[in-house]
Amino acid sequence: MTVLAVGITAGVLILINRVTPFKELGEGCKVTTPEGTLDLEIEQAQVASVIAAVAARRKLPERAVVIAYATAIQESKLKNLTHGDRDSVGAFQQRPSQGWGTPKQLVDPVYASGKFFAALAKVKNYQKLPLHEAAQLVQRSADGSAYAQHEEDGKLLAAAFTGRVPKAVHCWFPAPTGKTPQPATGKAERELARALGADATLATPSRRRGWLVASWSAAHAKEFGLSRIRYDGQTWAVATGDEGWKADTRASAKRVDLS
Repeated sequence: MTVLAVGITAGVLILINRVTPFKELGEGCKVTTPEGTLDLEIEQAQVASVIAAVAARRKLPERAVVIAYATAIQESKLKNLTHGDRDSVGAFQQRPSQGWGTPKQLVDPVYASGKFFAALAKVKNYQKLPLHEAAQLVQRSADGSAYAQHEEDGKLLAAAFTGRVPKAVHCWFPAPTGKTPQPATGKAERELARALGADATLATPSRRRGWLVASWSAAHAKEFGLSRIRYDGQTWAVATGDEGWKADTRASAKRVDLS
């Protein structure tokens, strides 16, 4: 089995600044599960939500998502970088010169995640291997042991963004002032479908799938001008985004509603 090689960014990268108060920055995201809490930048939450959606499209187990998160944390701090060591780019710092794709493709988190998971699926018994070994068989980095330090954060993020833990992701940012533009809900749905699958809709065949969609939507709310997300008896609203999800009897368990 030949696994494509990938460059590694210099040094040990840490995903989360656990001290910086994101509320003071005016925007951010928070991930909360029974295992703990992480603060993210909106870009990090967007990348994380895409990774989970692509894994769901491929019907991969949560362990694959954990491995992907630990890898992306180490390689890029879970950001979609346009630069890196030598010709490495994207969240996984994949190298065009090593056959992963073109630079334009690799800075598309949907494409990059798909390439990572395709390579991981070729690793025999990857679910049973220590995380750093599985990641290293995909990445072929200079120091594969570095991935291991991010396993716990990877587990926390996977529990949230795969939808296994409900209402685990919320984001906040300044509400638009003046005339409020119409939300780009159609564009949001099309972008979600690109990650989750061509037949993806906001209708939810399962509660876990619904919270994956709701978490993806929360991470992308600023990008698409969403002011409200309703699902499963809960609502997120831009005006109170930093307070998280709130009970709402109008929120259906059958569909994620965006506005």
